[in-house]
Amino acid sequence: MQRTSIEISYSPEEELIARYAKALSHPVRVRILHFLESQACCFTGELTEEIPMAQSTISQHLKELKEAGLIQGDVMPPRVKYCINQKAWAEAKKVFAVFFDK
Repeated sequence: MQRTSIEISYSPEEELIARYAKALSHPVRVRILHFLESQACCFTGELTEEIPMAQSTISQHLKELKEAGLIQGDVMPPRVKYCINQKAWAEAKKVFAVFFDK
């Protein structure tokens, strides 16, 4: 018997929650967000001092957070300055609050 794939559509809210949840699915990313939330901004080197991991590993986690829109990075050669994307961070808090309140 052959199965046919069924196209499932998701609401924009479901897509948004999933995107933010994926970004928050690793403890290092959660720690990065907590650190950035307590700072105005920081450079990658400051994160490697706070989180004892290789810079390449930290960079991969920063990439995931940036792709989700939760942080933003400004290239200031030879470094990158990272900050919380305040608008997306507020939105993430709101969508999770609504989700968990249901």
